[in-house]
Amino acid sequence: MSLFKQLLIAICLFLVIAFSGSFMVSLESSRTQYVNQLRSHAQDAATALGLSLTLQIDDPAMVELMVSSIFDSGYFASIRVVDLGTGKVMVERSGIADETQVPSWFVSLIGLQPAGGDAIVSRGWQQAARVEVVSHPMFAIAKLWQSALGSLGWLLLCGLLSAGLGALLLRRQLKPLDYMVEQSHAIARREFLSLPELPRTPELRRLVQAMNQMVEKLKALFQEQAERSEKLRAEAYQDSLTGLANRRYFEMQLQARVSSEEQASSGYLLLLRVNDLAGLNQRLGGQRADRLLQAVAEQLLRQCAKYPEIGNLISRNRGGEFAILAPGLVREEAEQLAQSLELGLSSLLATGATDVLPVAHIGLASFSSGVSAQALLNLVDEALTQAESQPDKTWIGLEQSSAPSIGDERHAWHHLLDQALQRGRFRLFFQPVVDSREPRRVLHYKVLSRLPDEQGETIPAGRFLPWLERFGWSARLDLLMLEQVIEQLAGHDQALALNLSGATLNDAQALNRVLDTLRQHAHLGPRLILEVAEAQLPEQALLEQLIRRLRELGFGLSLQHFGGRFSMIGNLARLGLAYLKIDGSYIRAIDQESEKRLFIEAIQRAAHSIDLPLIAEQVETEGELQVLRDMGILGVQGRLLGEPAPWR
Repeated sequence: MSLFKQLLIAICLFLVIAFSGSFMVSLESSRTQYVNQLRSHAQDAATALGLSLTLQIDDPAMVELMVSSIFDSGYFASIRVVDLGTGKVMVERSGIADETQVPSWFVSLIGLQPAGGDAIVSRGWQQAARVEVVSHPMFAIAKLWQSALGSLGWLLLCGLLSAGLGALLLRRQLKPLDYMVEQSHAIARREFLSLPELPRTPELRRLVQAMNQMVEKLKALFQEQAERSEKLRAEAYQDSLTGLANRRYFEMQLQARVSSEEQASSGYLLLLRVNDLAGLNQRLGGQRADRLLQAVAEQLLRQCAKYPEIGNLISRNRGGEFAILAPGLVREEAEQLAQSLELGLSSLLATGATDVLPVAHIGLASFSSGVSAQALLNLVDEALTQAESQPDKTWIGLEQSSAPSIGDERHAWHHLLDQALQRGRFRLFFQPVVDSREPRRVLHYKVLSRLPDEQGETIPAGRFLPWLERFGWSARLDLLMLEQVIEQLAGHDQALALNLSGATLNDAQALNRVLDTLRQHAHLGPRLILEVAEAQLPEQALLEQLIRRLRELGFGLSLQHFGGRFSMIGNLARLGLAYLKIDGSYIRAIDQESEKRLFIEAIQRAAHSIDLPLIAEQVETEGELQVLRDMGILGVQGRLLGEPAPWR
């Protein structure tokens, strides 16, 4: 029983005891008063009748008339006149009122007995008769009953008002306790809440202060871990001069984009090299050279902002060499990007940042899933060498000879995807996500989409998702996949994880359709988890609102491909995510690269402080699995644990 209920019951019991005692004392006092009144009433009536009969005692008719007159005008049980000489009753009147609304239990409880009085009737100096009068107690009992009802009603009204006011006062005084309960629940949801207004009650004030102090300590501890992790990431994967990614991060992402079945897609790699950086360093000094590199980095960021697919895939490899990994770009877009970079970099001559024109040369190389990273680097390096050897050209683009026939055909992709969406031809593949310590225990299955082509072969998502985004059909695929997953969940009791695209999250109409579908199948909440890729996260306010709406429906949200925007981990404490999936580029060869292990350990410490489970993606070797198991990573996903396949 809650403290509020205990205190409220105690108040009610106190009121009942106090009011019951007051009621009984008042009732007993009234009873005594009525007894005295009955006795006085009977004696007064007997005395008055005795005096009246003194002159009429020898007239029986007058005696009877006077007795009847007194009896009818008062509240008497009986009146009689007794002859003292013979002892016989001369006149007698008696009777008990039949009509009464007083319950018998109250009559028995009061126990009010009739009260009598008598008087002597004289004939001269001789006593002739005795008048005996007995007052009727029922009239007094009726008055007591009415008085008791009135007192009881008033006491009940006062009791109810007192209980109500007491309940309001208690609820107000104990409100900080309710907020402290919410604080504890928020900590369980990996959120940190503090009570801004301290209660006036000293005991509760101390309790709330202690709770706030604990929450702030946990929040500071988590923030410290997050800052430390971000610092480690910056040291390992960020160029200190330009703020761009370094060569190590570029190679990680390149390997993931061209080798991962899920993330691999077609696109372009751009390699940019600043002209005569060494000569500029000698002529103008090291500081001017550094400012030039920073200006080039700013131009790269500004021109690439038009292409969301690029994101944070811009890096400075070494010296004056920069790389841009642009998955999903077609040839026209890549050439347009190269032209924009050429124009933007040429403006640096006017600002005095350099004295060389062209400022840099650019090499472009196309890639598709299945190509090796080294072959792609060789191709783009060849394109850059050709651009540097031709004085009339700033950039050169080369194509892979083994490019898929369907990949570059915009109309072919449009027709294939439109037909597949209309007819629901996308297939569901499932990859197990297992416990790192007990690989046989499946945590859930990751849902992956596959598209059958005209030859019946399945196309991985990495190849057609960029085209879906380009055509604006990502939300259509999300809704179709959700409907298929809900239908598939009816055939088993396993948990599934389904990805939602950023296009759906940023489209209010599409998101409402998804939420309406989930609302109709709220019973599946414990078995269906929605995932959002880090690169497609909406704004913080929109993300928090989405998580709140999903939580109301009983569904959870998680973050996948995490690692590129680690600075946002400080905001994860307020989100209450189901789990966090670490991008596979940080997992590959983690048993051989110490900086990756340090970075993942930092993430693990930060996530552990808010009880946020971690899952590693693209685990492919026993060495990687053993390292992750030793670090305490909860779940793992990858080809080592199971290939994506249709449901069995």
